[in-house]
Amino acid sequence: MPATLKDVAERAGVSIKTVSNVVNGYAFITDATRERVQRAIAETGYRPNLGARNLRKGRTGFIVLAVPELDNPYFAELTGLVITAAHRRQWTVLVEQTQGSREREQAVITSMGPQRIDAAILSPLAMEPDDLLSADPATPLVLLGERDIPGPADHVAIDNVAAARTVVEHLIGIGRRRIAVIGDQPGKNGGTAALRTAGHRQALDAAGIPYDPALVVPVENYQRADGAEAMAHLLQLPEPPDAVFCCNDLLAIGAMRAGAERGVSIPTQVAIAGFDDIAEGSYSLPSLTTIAPDKAAIAEAAVDLADRRVDPIRGGRGEKGSEPEDVRAPFALKVRESTAGAVR
Repeated sequence: MPATLKDVAERAGVSIKTVSNVVNGYAFITDATRERVQRAIAETGYRPNLGARNLRKGRTGFIVLAVPELDNPYFAELTGLVITAAHRRQWTVLVEQTQGSREREQAVITSMGPQRIDAAILSPLAMEPDDLLSADPATPLVLLGERDIPGPADHVAIDNVAAARTVVEHLIGIGRRRIAVIGDQPGKNGGTAALRTAGHRQALDAAGIPYDPALVVPVENYQRADGAEAMAHLLQLPEPPDAVFCCNDLLAIGAMRAGAERGVSIPTQVAIAGFDDIAEGSYSLPSLTTIAPDKAAIAEAAVDLADRRVDPIRGGRGEKGSEPEDVRAPFALKVRESTAGAVR
């Protein structure tokens, strides 16, 4: 027969209420009592009924995380970090893949409801501000990434313009002047491409380097094949670039492959840098210089915002009904072999 709160209380020599307080994480318990109760829980094999606990708190115990592509290493890594952060708060994460489709992003927010989930975390690519009108106001929503959509939702991202400017300034600092950018998406609404290409141009302008639209290559998707195709195009120009900033690491890895196939020395002839700091970039040959968003900080901030909206006890700025928050996570430039030692 499964152990009960009463069994734990008897073994620990405390009241059932004290055991309940320890199980539910209340702060006003002495360390000695908490340790005694936890030891009794381990000895009896007691397992809390999370469903019943959540019902008492008015929670379902589930949150939704919706990302564009799980086969993109950046989103795969971020998903793992969100699950870890949510688990510490006793949430189960339901993961949805939207493929960057506006319809599927809309479906996520229209299916939200306090009877189904406690909160939703969404990384949108195609959503428009009016789409938020269909979201259930009783269910907290946190938006991730570059799509800064005005409305009743919290937002977590890095400063993409500043990050792109930082990596292009690095390329300028190693003596490069014909700096291409792979990743423009003029047919799509704002987002990653607009912000990161803006940072590229700001760095050029600040250094007095003329902007050459021929060095700005659009892509349909942010995948390796798109980067390879764009790099092949750049290398065929009458005056090829001496550096390439790619708007994500997958594009950069594809670009390096295309360069290597054509006998281009990286970084001696062409320096290449990416964005996202996926694990693959550390092991590519050469290893990839990149912008590293603090993915752990992004995940923690998103889950914390959702938690504070759901739990009125924590209150503060995160309480339901308060103004939405815009959190900026840190980033860092990681200089590796694809640009290191390439000063001209």
